Amino acid sequence: MSGNNATDLKPEILKLFAFTQKIRRELAAIRKPGEDTDHFNSMSQELDAIVAATEDATNTILESVEAIDAIAQEIRDMAPDNKPMTKKLDAIGDRIGAVFEACTFQDITGQRVSKVVTSLKFIDEKLNTMVSLWGKDELARLSKEIGEDAREGDAALLNGPQLKGKGVSQDDIDRLFD
Repeated sequence: MSGNNATDLKPEILKLFAFTQKIRRELAAIRKPGEDTDHFNSMSQELDAIVAATEDATNTILESVEAIDAIAQEIRDMAPDNKPMTKKLDAIGDRIGAVFEACTFQDITGQRVSKVVTSLKFIDEKLNTMVSLWGKDELARLSKEIGEDAREGDAALLNGPQLKGKGVSQDDIDRLFD
């Protein structure tokens, strides 16, 4: 071993510097200073919207199934001695129970999405710390070097469902075709 002199450390220091520069560029791509969009906050809002939409759909399913169960019970009360009909109504009741059980996915989904949101907030805090360490001006300069959204063609047009109050409304689309 040649010892601990400056020439032995120089390649390692250069590798560390290159790695640090890469981290800075990646951070600039995520946190573009002056940009209104906070990507992590946006992701959290999207995930919250998923939980809300799933909850709404589950509630609609459960309300509908409860109404079907009530109708089946009314039919049962109309013909208490009709064994074939009672047997079919029992089968409907069994299927209704299966739907209720299946709808528990919504609670589990909500819990798992909440864990992801918590992780995103943790990462966001760490990124904010890095932004303050490196400085917004330096990241703004790097951000300009990196450029805008790299998506091209149809991919640049695909933005998926929008949050409530964002994006194009159905009324806007209707006016476009009128």
